[in-house]
Amino acid sequence: MGNVVHDLVLYNDRIVSSGEAVLRPGQVGLFTGWGVFTTLRIYQGIPFAFEKHWERLRRDAALLNVEMPPSRDDLRAQLIDLAGCNRCPEAKMRLNVMRSQGGMYEGPGSGRPTDVIAFTADLAEAPATVALDLQENGRHAASPFAGTKTLSWVQNVTLFENAHQAGFTDAILLNERGEVSECTSANIFAVKDGVTLTPPLSSGPLPGVTRRVMLEELNEAVEERVLFLEDLHAADEVFITSSTRELVPVRRIADRPLGVREWPVMRSLRTLLRDYVAEYIAAAKSG
Repeated sequence: MGNVVHDLVLYNDRIVSSGEAVLRPGQVGLFTGWGVFTTLRIYQGIPFAFEKHWERLRRDAALLNVEMPPSRDDLRAQLIDLAGCNRCPEAKMRLNVMRSQGGMYEGPGSGRPTDVIAFTADLAEAPATVALDLQENGRHAASPFAGTKTLSWVQNVTLFENAHQAGFTDAILLNERGEVSECTSANIFAVKDGVTLTPPLSSGPLPGVTRRVMLEELNEAVEERVLFLEDLHAADEVFITSSTRELVPVRRIADRPLGVREWPVMRSLRTLLRDYVAEYIAAAKSG
């Protein structure tokens, strides 16, 4: 489950060794989880769909009173530089924007309202299929913070770890109404009668970037619809998506195998996604 961070990290406007002490107890986001983050996929040294990640970060940061860096393009250039310095053209990257001032127990910090910290790690090989556990009340869809990707991520990490210890890849999180929301680290999709469905944001899922690309950019029938567990059991296909794993089929939910062996719609969507990624990276390199 662990991910070994590469040697160099981005700390504000500097690239420094990951062993260098740059965080201080007075930086309030360090102990409160007051900040936002996103996980990007690096293809050929380029952070894929960075504009969409930036938009989500800005939305979440505004909700949490976290000041964002002033320039999207400057930050993108720094992330590309970080991937280059770590010599990792194919990798995953975590970008954190952490509150540094305000709140309780404030002490000497960096002198900035927020700190930007980014690091890279090797990609883990995506499994051929996944088995998902179930967690009731795993999401509170009515919360004003539903769908935000905050540094206070311990509940997700704990549920993810519990699922692994029980022999599952991840867990499906149901909201307070019993609706399917998402997994701890992925969005979920179901295929029924040729239409690919995913829970709407009103069910409490994170608006994942891969999810958004599938809804907005791919020439395929993908729709938002409220889903319940019985909808997943009756689906022709079920799969999960994330920035680092792309699309992965689901073979079992809790103790119930889904009985699917081919996943033709998911495979078609995965091909379309990879074509879109290739076009995006080519345009980024030529621009």
